Amino acid sequence: MDPLASGGGPEEDPAVRSRLTALRASAARIGTTLDENATCAELTREAVRQVGGTAAVLRAGGGAGEHEAGEHGPGEYETVNGDPALLPDVRWVGAAAQETSAPGEAADPDLVLASGGARPALCVPLATDRHRYGWLVCARERTPFTPEETGLLALLAERAASHIRQAQEHERVRGIVGKLQRALLAEPGRPHPNLDVAIRYLPVGQSALVGGDWCETVRLHFGRTLLVVGDVMGHGLEAAVDMTAYRSSLRSIASADLPPHRVLRRLDDSASAEPERRPATCLIARVDPNRGQVTFASAGHLPPAVIDARGRTSLLAVPVGPPLGTGLGGYEPATYELDPGKTLVLFTDGLVEHRGEDIDDSLDRLAGVSFEATAGVEDVIDTVLARLDARHAEDDVAVLAAQLHARTQRDLDG
Repeated sequence: MDPLASGGGPEEDPAVRSRLTALRASAARIGTTLDENATCAELTREAVRQVGGTAAVLRAGGGAGEHEAGEHGPGEYETVNGDPALLPDVRWVGAAAQETSAPGEAADPDLVLASGGARPALCVPLATDRHRYGWLVCARERTPFTPEETGLLALLAERAASHIRQAQEHERVRGIVGKLQRALLAEPGRPHPNLDVAIRYLPVGQSALVGGDWCETVRLHFGRTLLVVGDVMGHGLEAAVDMTAYRSSLRSIASADLPPHRVLRRLDDSASAEPERRPATCLIARVDPNRGQVTFASAGHLPPAVIDARGRTSLLAVPVGPPLGTGLGGYEPATYELDPGKTLVLFTDGLVEHRGEDIDDSLDRLAGVSFEATAGVEDVIDTVLARLDARHAEDDVAVLAAQLHARTQRDLDG
């Protein structure tokens, strides 16, 4: 008796329950990533696992991309699993699809094509919601495909098509986000010629080009330069938009030539007036070459590092106020001596932090990095990124290094 026709539910039959479990497991092995090619490979591998023989994907138009049913002819077999010699000529698929369609109409996206003979072949459409991506083509020696096998392959192909559509949509959106992020990421300003500055930005993984980490330099009066690093909470386009808002506000506020702690106060007031803007940490350093000083102020940010003339690294204590956007204020300055033999390093937390590690231990690793005594700002950044393995960081990384020019007698006479 058909279990579906009995009084109980279909899953009450152990045989039916076993088949459903196997079907779920089979479907779960397809679409494990947002990679279109990987999904096709998983589909052909699972098809061979279920019905034997050889399986391959024949894309519409001969390549990746979304196509309406019947818009392009087939290309070449891809992700072949098994003996390619068993597969029918690709032209048979296109010809059979056209022959079974009415003149002037696209091929039926639900159409399953089959051929008999010594090498039975089955072509199942890779389609979902009338979006055709190609065909799943299966072939084997002598034994024709049963209706049950055809239904199973059609189900697997439909699942794969759904994941292919998601992958293509993800790639399309990622491309748009990337273009917007590149447009949002303005180049930092130029410091005064008396200061060498290098900046490096590394996005985490491959999911985003630009996030909420940023660096900025602003020229002030009397040869002074403002150095800034910031980190907006979160990742992706939204964080990049808020990052741009903070940078824009900073440039406007900095034009008033305020001390760093008052710049932070103004930034905090501006951000807290916009409820939708994400909070951010920020560290500001005002470098004054004429006085040989640097003054810092911090809004929830990690401390700066300084490298001395012998290449040794230490961290500078800076009073830490609340992150920007909280409206709490309460920022305080800290001033240190700075001479041409020292290098300042400002950074975001992605450079040092590791999941499950105490932040003090993370900062100790940075303090343990030594440098060549004559290293320039680019060499300093290269060294710190390599020694802390920043290219495998768990978060975005932004680093800024700055050195004063040594003043010559000609500078003094001028």
